[in-house]
Amino acid sequence: MSERKHIDVVAGAILKDGKVFGACRGYGAYAGTWEFAGGKVEAGETDEAALVREIREELGVEIAVERLLGIVDHDYPEYHMNMRLYICRHIAGEPQLSVHSAGRWLGRADLYSVPWFEADMELIRKLEADLR
Repeated sequence: MSERKHIDVVAGAILKDGKVFGACRGYGAYAGTWEFAGGKVEAGETDEAALVREIREELGVEIAVERLLGIVDHDYPEYHMNMRLYICRHIAGEPQLSVHSAGRWLGRADLYSVPWFEADMELIRKLEADLR
């Protein structure tokens, strides 16, 4: 029996004016599903450095990583994922989509209006307290 693939990622809940930025996956089996931007940590990188790099690459914005919101271990049919979600403050730039098909700033009232990845949903309730 083959071992299930394991993916280890960091993601950013980017906050600006009481809203969080959500992005819609534009490719693969999960196209159309919303997520927090982020990606894999490269060898020798801290979570924070990887997150700043990934957000700059994916969205073209500058952020400040503030704190770890939570950690999720989640099994998808194809893989097991460990995700560390950080609260980040937007510093500069308007999001430019390069790997996502859509993106928008979501407030408390519309946080649940998009179809999030299951792993992201596990931390959404914790995030609500940061949206004012």
